[in-house]
Amino acid sequence: MTKLSVNINKVATLRNARGGNNPDVLRVAQDVEGFGGQGITVHPRPDERHIRYQDVRDLRPLVKTEFNIEGNPIDSFTQLVLEVLPTQVTLVPDGHDQITSNHGWDTLEHRAFLTDICKVFKQASIRVSIFVDADPRMVEGAKACGADRVELYTEPYASGYAQDREAAIAPFVAAAEEARHIGLGLNAGHDLSLENLRYFHQRIPWTDEVSIGHALICDALYLGFKETIRQYLECLK
Repeated sequence: MTKLSVNINKVATLRNARGGNNPDVLRVAQDVEGFGGQGITVHPRPDERHIRYQDVRDLRPLVKTEFNIEGNPIDSFTQLVLEVLPTQVTLVPDGHDQITSNHGWDTLEHRAFLTDICKVFKQASIRVSIFVDADPRMVEGAKACGADRVELYTEPYASGYAQDREAAIAPFVAAAEEARHIGLGLNAGHDLSLENLRYFHQRIPWTDEVSIGHALICDALYLGFKETIRQYLECLK
């Protein structure tokens, strides 16, 4: 079964817009689990414009499902992950000024760095996933770096879905098949939504986990949080 990990960054963005603690990120994480979500994802950035480093520390004892921390493994991020010891760390090549993730790692060019950082996290018994574009070469490179999984950057699929879903999904099927062939676990995330998630899962049913934040939080404004999570889980059956 493909697990649904809910990224709660946008909840923190809303909280930070007014200060204080409304909405309460910790309560939302617990509600996600109570409503059937199978994981919590956070992506702390150095400027803490949404999830803060302290949020990550506070969430750790509360999260009972899988806890996934994603981000660029700069020194402060690496230290935080080693302190918190989540289920999974997802390595994302974000620049400090990026609004959101917009590409995966070149696992060939950055092989030495990624190999070293994978060793650091795996020595702490943390599952390591590397964020990559839908390119079998990058998937193979992640395996060579010592990753346990790859997370496919799915924005190109989402943006092309309405025009030609067959063409949009094709490179992702190829990358996913490569991951399965070489024994890597498979995650996916970025702009997956109620519109396109079901088809993605139908074509790549061996996906281990999808991480969804922005679209899910937007849907919750209209559907309510509990119903939104129910509908996303329904897409993964």
